[in-house]
Amino acid sequence: MKTIADVDLQDQRVLVRVDFNVPLDEHGNITDDARIAAVLPTLSYALSQQAKLIVASHLGRPKGKENPALSLSPVAAQLSHLLQQEVTMAPDCIGPEVSALVSAMKSGEVVLLENLRFHPEEQENDAAFSEELSSLCDIYVNDAFAVSHRSHASVEGVTRYAPISVAGFLLRKELQYLDKAIANPQRPLIVIIGGSKVSSKLGALANMIATVDAFIIGGAMANTFLRSEGVDVGKSKVEEDLLESARSIIHQAGEKGVKVYLPVDAVVASRFDSDAENRTVSIGEIPADWTVLDIGPETIQLYTEALEEARTIVWNGPMGVFEMPPYAEGTMAIARCVARSKALSIAGGGDTDAALHQFGETDNISYLSTGGGAFLSLLEGNRLPAVDALTRGAESIRSESDYAP
Repeated sequence: MKTIADVDLQDQRVLVRVDFNVPLDEHGNITDDARIAAVLPTLSYALSQQAKLIVASHLGRPKGKENPALSLSPVAAQLSHLLQQEVTMAPDCIGPEVSALVSAMKSGEVVLLENLRFHPEEQENDAAFSEELSSLCDIYVNDAFAVSHRSHASVEGVTRYAPISVAGFLLRKELQYLDKAIANPQRPLIVIIGGSKVSSKLGALANMIATVDAFIIGGAMANTFLRSEGVDVGKSKVEEDLLESARSIIHQAGEKGVKVYLPVDAVVASRFDSDAENRTVSIGEIPADWTVLDIGPETIQLYTEALEEARTIVWNGPMGVFEMPPYAEGTMAIARCVARSKALSIAGGGDTDAALHQFGETDNISYLSTGGGAFLSLLEGNRLPAVDALTRGAESIRSESDYAP
């Protein structure tokens, strides 16, 4: 797949779709600018080539209406700081004022468009909206992996009208690492799946049975797998409608010779609260009115020993309620184990990202993906509509494999 580096940018209007969906505090201040920093290589390169740089993103869920609390103005200020040059904040993402602002740009200047999702047409992938976005540019660049599983106007529809559509450096990097993990892994490949819902991870588990060597399952979703095996998990969250699916995953894995690791002990609490009474019990001895909130020490040992054999590790989802100190030990232990492993390690998903930041291990992971939904979508074996869209059209850049590095 060719990128922004493969086209002439000088004096061209270059529209770069990024993911600046950053967390804000109650005062509208950015609390983590990692997503902004992640696309700096693409943006800096465009500026070094004397492009007229137009940056587009969404922020939050304004539900198709203008919401001052979700304006990208704080992002413009932070981006200006990171790029060390002025970033002009546009009044909107389309319309005559925006068109006039872009038309007046000089090479090397930067304009940040206002929140794309202030318009319902963005998520509706409206053709007219897509065409109006494309009219702002000579070259369109997708560097928003995190939303590339969406068929939205700014990632899929716009490529139907932009003269040239290519990938940014971050998008390419994401696909390269996931290709190493999914298509061509060094073995053993161990996939750690945690979090709260089996339903959101079921597709990934089912798809990866054919390629993975072992699954390590934790978090609340482990309760559903345990219950499917006849284990009483007390008042723990269980997706009753997915018990048969969980049983089927375990059965299919067994037929393929894929090891499935489930908790052998757990930290349980009398209620969902950091101040609640809690204790460690063996699986099978969970009190009827208590809740599992973390994996226990024997499970930690079991999982870390399994991970010692890995040469590729893919991780999505925490082992417990790591935000509460009494139930953080399991996720922290796995984070440190993965961080110290010599395996290629790839982690993705908002909670996994948050956990790695909380435990100070982000720099020790081979690659920390910026996309949760897109990351899972690829693990499920799905294609990404926005990536496929880059290969469409006479002027777009095609490659032998759309997702190949």
